[in-house]
Amino acid sequence: MAGDAAGNDFESGLKPLWVRAQTGDEAAYRESLERIAARLRGYLRRRMQGAPDDVEDLVQEILLALHLQRGTWDPALPVSAWVLAITRHKLVDLWRRRGRREALNGVLEEVDESLLAVAPDAGEARRDLDRLLLELPEAQRQAILLTKVEGLSVSEASRRTGVSESAIKVQVHRGLRRLAAFVKGG
Repeated sequence: MAGDAAGNDFESGLKPLWVRAQTGDEAAYRESLERIAARLRGYLRRRMQGAPDDVEDLVQEILLALHLQRGTWDPALPVSAWVLAITRHKLVDLWRRRGRREALNGVLEEVDESLLAVAPDAGEARRDLDRLLLELPEAQRQAILLTKVEGLSVSEASRRTGVSESAIKVQVHRGLRRLAAFVKGG
């Protein structure tokens, strides 16, 4: 797949730079951010065709988030996967600020992660996810598995479990916050 090859090329060029940047190499840091910014512009232009004026603002917001959160990157993972996670959060935040939840669903459904990130080994990723999910209370674990892993809508998860939609949303939110705290070591 061309996207996969492009993703592998992107990651193989970015990771050594990012590793050097993490050790204080300012030139490598600048080059890393320039490469990431160029990739983000294309990635976001495809997803924000209805708001092209916001692309550069969002790129800058993401770069700032990367700078502020650079200590959260795990060297065992692809840099591009970490960038993609932050990008998704910033894109969601943008649509929330605009109150356009219906547009948000369309944007997230069409995300082609191979354009930005190298896919991790599915077996290892699932093992890690399962280990993390075991730390959650059953209700949070089930809500996350149904909505985020199986891809059910909140309404479908509600019908399957017999729990209200608002309770599913709360459990997912609380569970994701808890998982983020586990991952950050807090």
